[in-house]
Amino acid sequence: MKSTLKEKLDELYLIYNKRSYVDPDPLLFLYDYPDVRDREVAGLIAACLAYGRVEFIMKAVAHVLEKLSPSPTAYIVSHSEKDMTHDFKGFRYRYAGEDHIVSLLLGIGKVMNDFSSLESCVADGLSPGDSTVMPGLEALFRHLVKAGNPGHLLADPSKKSACKRSNLFLRWMIRKDDVDPGGWDSISTSQLIVPLDTHMHKVGTILGFTTRKSADLKTALEITEGFRKVDKNDPVRYDFCLTRFGIRRDMQMEELRRMVGETGENVVL
Repeated sequence: MKSTLKEKLDELYLIYNKRSYVDPDPLLFLYDYPDVRDREVAGLIAACLAYGRVEFIMKAVAHVLEKLSPSPTAYIVSHSEKDMTHDFKGFRYRYAGEDHIVSLLLGIGKVMNDFSSLESCVADGLSPGDSTVMPGLEALFRHLVKAGNPGHLLADPSKKSACKRSNLFLRWMIRKDDVDPGGWDSISTSQLIVPLDTHMHKVGTILGFTTRKSADLKTALEITEGFRKVDKNDPVRYDFCLTRFGIRRDMQMEELRRMVGETGENVVL
């Protein structure tokens, strides 16, 4: 008897959705912050820097958060632009320079001042009936860039990109399980969008959720809708365990293909 797709995905979730599979991943930094307000600030910074080789990502995030220790929130609300410019003089991570990281921190500070938290800003941008969190993400972007230009660190949702890093940040903060630390309780997991990278794009193709070649917002929404048919309340539930295939050297995408069947041919919904 064929297994359903949900049964296959639940099996993978039970095996791989564990903290022992997180390292190396910038998500690790969020575990250091029991206070939700500190966690959301650290999480946004970690997500914004999550591009490039993982070892360099980890070094860049560690460098920034060390400057903000012991409390990222306290640093941001108590330091001036002049202070931040001094602290991050010479900062460089790929496309991002000191002006970009300072603009991001000032933007976070403005959101904290106007809304008291990043969570409240996202929630304020949502209306009853919104099927996804995208309007809230657009609101967060608009407020973050009022203080300056964070450049490549922050994707503009209005340009219809997949906003992978922003959606990754939302997954970390809205979901709560052995991997995602959560902390936000005003936004539903049902509204999350998959953080679409090359690995999730391949997964979505294997499962038959999309045939599109571009890793843009439309593709992210198609793949999310596929997962929503499996779990309407938590369509991003399987993101972490499935993207281990291809990210970890000991977990190849071909192994996942064999487990679920090409385009879901060995499974049924």
